[in-house]
Amino acid sequence: MKTLLRSFFTIPLELTRSYRSILNFKWLVLGVVVGAMTGLGAIIFYVAIEWLHHFLLHELAGFSLPAPAGEALFSGPSGDPRPWLLFAFLVPVGLFTAVLLRFFVPFTRYSGTDGTDSMIKAFHYQEGRIEPAVPLIKVGTSILTIASGGSAGREGPISLLGAGCGSWLATRLKLSAKERRILLLAGAAGGLGAIFRAPLGGALTAVEVIYKEDFEAEALLPSIISSVVSYSLFTLVFGADPIFGIPSFTFADIRELPLYALLGLVCAATGWSYVTTFRGIKYRIFWPLTDRFGFIPSLTLGALSMAALGYAFPELLGGGQGWLEMAILGKLSVTMMLGMIAGKTLATSLVMGSGMSGGMFAPALLVGGMSGGVVGTLAQRFFPAVVQEPGGYVLVGMAAFFAGVAHAPIGPLVMVCELTQGYGLLAPLMLASAISLVLCRNVSLYENQTGNKFDSPAHVGDATTNILEKETVEKHFRRSRVTVVEEGTHFGALTDIIVNSNELCFPVRGEDDAITGILSVQDLRKVMYEDCLGELLVAGDVARPPVLLRPDDDLYSALLKFVESDLAQLPVVDTEDPTRVLGTLDRADVFTAYAETLKTIRSGEKNK
Repeated sequence: MKTLLRSFFTIPLELTRSYRSILNFKWLVLGVVVGAMTGLGAIIFYVAIEWLHHFLLHELAGFSLPAPAGEALFSGPSGDPRPWLLFAFLVPVGLFTAVLLRFFVPFTRYSGTDGTDSMIKAFHYQEGRIEPAVPLIKVGTSILTIASGGSAGREGPISLLGAGCGSWLATRLKLSAKERRILLLAGAAGGLGAIFRAPLGGALTAVEVIYKEDFEAEALLPSIISSVVSYSLFTLVFGADPIFGIPSFTFADIRELPLYALLGLVCAATGWSYVTTFRGIKYRIFWPLTDRFGFIPSLTLGALSMAALGYAFPELLGGGQGWLEMAILGKLSVTMMLGMIAGKTLATSLVMGSGMSGGMFAPALLVGGMSGGVVGTLAQRFFPAVVQEPGGYVLVGMAAFFAGVAHAPIGPLVMVCELTQGYGLLAPLMLASAISLVLCRNVSLYENQTGNKFDSPAHVGDATTNILEKETVEKHFRRSRVTVVEEGTHFGALTDIIVNSNELCFPVRGEDDAITGILSVQDLRKVMYEDCLGELLVAGDVARPPVLLRPDDDLYSALLKFVESDLAQLPVVDTEDPTRVLGTLDRADVFTAYAETLKTIRSGEKNK
């Protein structure tokens, strides 16, 4: 019994030791915690949007908008048609959002496209720090915007909420900036995994969307854990059914590959149009308006414009997932889908460009899906023997479009496979996504993405090679008179030279004036006081092979020579006349140059 009790009470101690000493166990624990926080936040966020959306648009305004099979949370007959209520809903939301932005978080104006872009900026430029007020205000106003009919998605706000949970937890635990960034991504992964009900796709999207040509491998484990935990909590409440109630799609006819390649081209074109329209409306209309008059006129104009569009075309209200399901099931015409592409691009640009809260992710998927629907429907019309399932083109279009505009090839692809609960479309998904990605290399939906890790301030400390390669020996070596020893100098004279010099290494010169070796003090230390060697040993006998530097060598090459030779000091010779010794470079000089350059880079990033 005593042994059992002793074992029971030692469990917490062993867990604490494991947390502190085993890196993967630590990230397992932190991933579970941040996933649980994000999952609970996603549940509240989802219920709030669905209830308020049902109450405002369905019951009060009388709109009957389609909902995907997995998201029909509230049901009931719609009220009497009152489309004019859109103005009564959206304009106050715009004004309320403007007041909150003006007095509490005005700096978020410079955070980029949406909540996902804010998370990316925090990762790269803010050491993973997100002020708690930012996700709370952004998520709250996103609920109001989306529920009242604004063309925006839930994914941006929920990824920001998850990132905020990760940042807050890391700050409370006093973790390092690197660890805080990892938890930031884990929180974002949890949000995406829950709201999309795609745990692996959410995790992969979070770690790759921060770069254009890279991904954050160190954050993969905690991101997957967080996404799985968040997804599990979410589905425990709402069920594990996928968002879309659609049949399984398979790719069986190789003749369809050229058509899917064409879809990649179309997604690249519509992606360019989507991003260009958004940037143009945001920076040519709303930003000058905000600069001159402040937040209120800008957001009011955005809300009014969205209300007018929604009044004329109710199909543009909200995120539009229900219309996507109808397109997958083949219930929309080509004209309707073309109208949705143009209308959703404009509506989302007006809402998000004006500064209202929401996400660009869901509207992007809708535009991509409708692009796929147009290609699939027309392909079936012209090639009925080849194209049997045009709905598959909608799903492929979703992934290919987002892969192109967000430079995220893996996450959206896996996410679509999870949404369809199968990998039947894997080959066309990969082909279309690759083509769209290549053609959209100069287009980016997220303004704060960096090219790769070496372009990111988050990894400036990892860029040792890049930093040292940009610095030359000429800038950092000491020009001075160097004691050069002749090969025939006997040991007794060598002892006198070393005792009366501060140098650590001495070049050894041969008969033709060439430097034939290096004499190191550390090699002579053991026998320096052996008097019997005075006339027997000469410099040429104990010298190492020559290790020389030139002024135009870069410091990274110099560092490699220091490592390979294990010398603390190397002579620098003239590039044109290698028999002429100009000075010496100490190993410490390389480290000093690296530290100073690193400090300069970090100082420059902080001033941005």
